[in-house]
Amino acid sequence: MKELQHLNKYFFKYKTYLLLGIIITIVARIFLLFTPRLVREIFVIVEKYKDGGDFGSSSIQAELGEIIFYIIGAAFIAGILTFFMRQTIINVSRYIEFDLKNEVYEHYQKLSLNFYKKNRTGDLMNRISEDVGRVRMYAGPAIMYSINTVTLFIIALIYMFSEAPKLTLYTIMPLPILSVAIYKLSREIHKRSTIVQEYLSKLSTFTQESFSGISVIKAYGIEPETSKNFNALAADSKDKHLSLARVQALFFPMMILLIGASNLLVIYIGGMQYINGEIESLGTIAEFIIYVNMLTWPVATVGWVTSIVQQAEASQKRINEFLNIAPEIKNTVNVDTNIDGDISFNNVSFTYDDTNIQALKNVSFTLKQGETLAILGKTGSGKSTILDLIGRLYDIDEGTITINGTKISQHNLTSLRNGIGYVPQDAFLFSDTIKNNIKFGKEDATDEDVISAAKKAHVHKNIIKFNNGYDTVLGERGITLSGGQKQRVSIARAIIKSPQILLFDDCLSAVDTETEEKILTNLNKISQNKTTIIVSHRVSSAKNADKIIVLDNGEIVQSGTHDTLINAEGYYKHLYLKQLSESEVDMD
Repeated sequence: MKELQHLNKYFFKYKTYLLLGIIITIVARIFLLFTPRLVREIFVIVEKYKDGGDFGSSSIQAELGEIIFYIIGAAFIAGILTFFMRQTIINVSRYIEFDLKNEVYEHYQKLSLNFYKKNRTGDLMNRISEDVGRVRMYAGPAIMYSINTVTLFIIALIYMFSEAPKLTLYTIMPLPILSVAIYKLSREIHKRSTIVQEYLSKLSTFTQESFSGISVIKAYGIEPETSKNFNALAADSKDKHLSLARVQALFFPMMILLIGASNLLVIYIGGMQYINGEIESLGTIAEFIIYVNMLTWPVATVGWVTSIVQQAEASQKRINEFLNIAPEIKNTVNVDTNIDGDISFNNVSFTYDDTNIQALKNVSFTLKQGETLAILGKTGSGKSTILDLIGRLYDIDEGTITINGTKISQHNLTSLRNGIGYVPQDAFLFSDTIKNNIKFGKEDATDEDVISAAKKAHVHKNIIKFNNGYDTVLGERGITLSGGQKQRVSIARAIIKSPQILLFDDCLSAVDTETEEKILTNLNKISQNKTTIIVSHRVSSAKNADKIIVLDNGEIVQSGTHDTLINAEGYYKHLYLKQLSESEVDMD
């Protein structure tokens, strides 16, 4: 139960509803337990008049009618209270489910990119859906039925002992056996539930990756192999579920057996006591049989509730594993900070934790507000890493990064990222309309703002050709659009927010040179008084920049302007001449 202590704050939050639900539950059980005692009274009346009594007399009819009225009334009140019991306690479980999902989701958003590199999407989804769902069963049905069971047992046993102490002891004899069996089965359920949840995560991850990469699977014609792998994983998951089900299946037969044994004991022992004169009325035996059968479902739910608690603890443990991970990137400044655009790297070094690859080594450069920096280099040279560090998606190992003369860690994280317009290398679009994808950079943008940004990104003409124009709903990851169109929509999303810093990570690689030139012309106008950093493999994207640096294995090997670098031996000149000759060939 240690893992489930995380929910105590939610129970405290909704304590009023819970206390009300507990009170209603207790009162409902009290009214329900009137019935056995009233049935005993009917037997007493029948026995009273069995020897020649006039069963048709008005006095007897009045007594019986009164008792029947009380039975119906008690059952009606118990039913009404049971309805309100479910409306309070079960509703609380839904509130807790809502709060817990929000807590998990908000924590996910705070965690760094390293976390997402180490964990699979399917597993993350499973913990916020399947695991939280199992925890909800503990916060609602498990608590409700536990209160119901405890209340019934306490009140019923008090009534039973007051009537026939010896018969009561014989009736509850099977319960210790039940308790030991539940304890042993619960431990096994806990262990198997954990394994089941792990396999659910594996299945979610496999299917999520398969659906996301369906175009690759079809292109390589590996559908049969993929299906074979899925069937193998599903078969393993099925075996684990069946293993858990076999253990859970022992509960109800065991409950029925033990309750049946209690009924036999009541009839036999009670009958013997009645014959020997130890019990005055057969109504007591009837009362005890009703008590035993009333307790049948609560006793049966002991096993079910125990199973729920064990599964919930296993699921909450998986949730807590993520909730206990401290975010690597922490916002240490609570007030908004100003982002003008002055950027300085001073001997910055950075190594990725997951691969232990040093991406940057003693990188230094300075940019004033309104200047443009172009970064070129081979794949894996550290170009994208510089942009990630400016957005503080990672924290550096050595050196300092300052913006407006202040260390980047001393800027409010929200202010910093609001002041940046970032276009990643892999353009990610959401399964939403094109308009909303562009407005993602500025939620309060008007339709005119959206169209203006699309025109600047040179994608407006493509959008209006769709049947629904800007209201066209994109497929997952923007699959409806071509690679170049996705990149240009991403550019529109970045520039619509009019940030102080613009970061473009090789975002024109999928467009032709003519479109690239038009976009760059527009960007030059947009970036007036804005600091811009362009990562590219094309000299055409870098030639108009105020400063150019060339990276190799994380180090700056060349820096200067386009004119100075094409006149110096090195990577930039070699790339320029190569791309120049390729463009001439294309023109031919």
